[in-house]
Amino acid sequence: MAFNKIWYTVALGLLLPFSYAHTDFFTSIGHMTDLINTEKDLVVSLKDYIKAEESKLEQIKKWAEKLDQLTDTATKDPEGFLGHPVNAFKLMKRLNTEWGELESLVLKDMSDGFISNMTIQRQFFPNDEDQTGAAKALLRLQDTYNLDTDTLSRGNLPGVKHKSFLTAEDCFELGKIAYTEADYYHTELWMEQALKQLDEGEVSSADKVYILDYLSYAVYQQGDLGKAMMLTKRLLELDPEHQRANGNMKYFEYIMAKEKEANKSSTDLEDQMEKETEVKKKDYLPERRKYEMLCRGEGLKMTPRRQKRLFCRYYDGNRNPRYILGPVKQEDEWDKPRIVRFLDIISDEEIETVKELAKPRLSRATVHDPETGKLTTAHYRVSKSAWLSGYESPVVSRINTRIQDLTGLDVSTAEELQVANYGVGGQYEPHFDFGRVSPVLCLHLFLLHKHCVSLFQVANYGVGGQYEPHFDFARKDEPDAFKELGTGNRIATWLFYMSDVSAGGATVFPEVGASVWPKKGTAVFWYNLFPSGEGDYSTRHAACPVLVGNKWVSNKWLHERGQEFRRPCALSELE
Repeated sequence: MAFNKIWYTVALGLLLPFSYAHTDFFTSIGHMTDLINTEKDLVVSLKDYIKAEESKLEQIKKWAEKLDQLTDTATKDPEGFLGHPVNAFKLMKRLNTEWGELESLVLKDMSDGFISNMTIQRQFFPNDEDQTGAAKALLRLQDTYNLDTDTLSRGNLPGVKHKSFLTAEDCFELGKIAYTEADYYHTELWMEQALKQLDEGEVSSADKVYILDYLSYAVYQQGDLGKAMMLTKRLLELDPEHQRANGNMKYFEYIMAKEKEANKSSTDLEDQMEKETEVKKKDYLPERRKYEMLCRGEGLKMTPRRQKRLFCRYYDGNRNPRYILGPVKQEDEWDKPRIVRFLDIISDEEIETVKELAKPRLSRATVHDPETGKLTTAHYRVSKSAWLSGYESPVVSRINTRIQDLTGLDVSTAEELQVANYGVGGQYEPHFDFGRVSPVLCLHLFLLHKHCVSLFQVANYGVGGQYEPHFDFARKDEPDAFKELGTGNRIATWLFYMSDVSAGGATVFPEVGASVWPKKGTAVFWYNLFPSGEGDYSTRHAACPVLVGNKWVSNKWLHERGQEFRRPCALSELE
């Protein structure tokens, strides 16, 4: 037994590097796959404990058998398993909450080997932030893709490999997390779903009294006093002595009496003003609505006349010697801004090499805080990213050369190849890839005119996670963005898709209504700047949440310096 204790302590304690401890697991499916193996090892250890202790409680044995079956399925296809957001959430919940409950239950009866294993492993488990992050991701997916709670709870999502469902207890947990965020809208949805599943006869440890307590308050906070009173009455039928419910009922009756009195003296004008205020409230964030519609494949569509101008072709990189005999396949995705896709442009072997190089370095993606000037994490960018240099791998060097050959742009001044892996519901809301404008001289037209400007980049690193609409270039009110690089602004963006995505995960351009969908082995390319050096604001784009699947991308930002003779500046500002 002593030998087993030492073996478990050393061998199993080294399963995860210390750098993985509490590093926002929910922001990267790539890192979450390690948790699948960790959980599998814990199940194996638990089963050994059952064999060693014949008096093991039957309750724990059933627990182990259930998780053994689950982890066997998960380890055969970790990324596919975690591609289902419900599975990802439940993994966070199990490792952060349920395994801790198991540990407490059997602590006094455990053998030294198992408790040592659990103690060591727990320091690498997801924490409350991971569980909350995974829950928020489910709520984000629900909103973006217009999913009702029953559909999400039953796991009826498109393209899923491993169907999973949420129990009433899981729904209650989601409602509680929304409640702690003062998100009463989602609190109501998920508490009602938990209540519905209990009313349908689901056996659960979730208590209707607790659910109704949360639900009635969430409904009241949204202004539906009548429904709040109805729910409170139902609570009191189950527990007539519930102190808070009795107090709430008296308060609700008092508020309703006051409202009736106030309604008698209200004028038609006041009612009209209230209705207008409600309309204004509903009309918030028009870009957000366009973004979500495009993520669902809805919204603006290109006219047939414009579609006829889009072509597919064999492209030789403008007579590049490497591609004259073996041109690549290229197709137009959009006309203004011009977005082109290169097909079969990166092999499966190259993709796996890039992923293996990047995975140990993946860290939470950051954004530039305009107030502090520092890089920080943000709720609208849910991913992990890593940077790869050409000198460290022939594969990365070969990829960089390929980008230079096919774009005609010099990559010597470009940023390193950024690799990103999206987490649960991973997205990056609308943004620009350029920084903000600072007038400088374009080299080759320095003596000819004064209208040419060059831009510095802004610290919006990478495509990854939820990526809200943004630009990839610098804008006029941020003259010193990335001044230290000395390579000018981000003139163009090259984006590799390194995995297929079963549902969601599109790159969308809300300004023009374009949606570009991930396809493994392809890449898309667009210019962020006009030839004059002015930023093209129609390139504002975003990465939609990944509904089902695992999304890997890598991108290359090419800068102005070195392009003076490859893409000369124009005399007209918007030419």
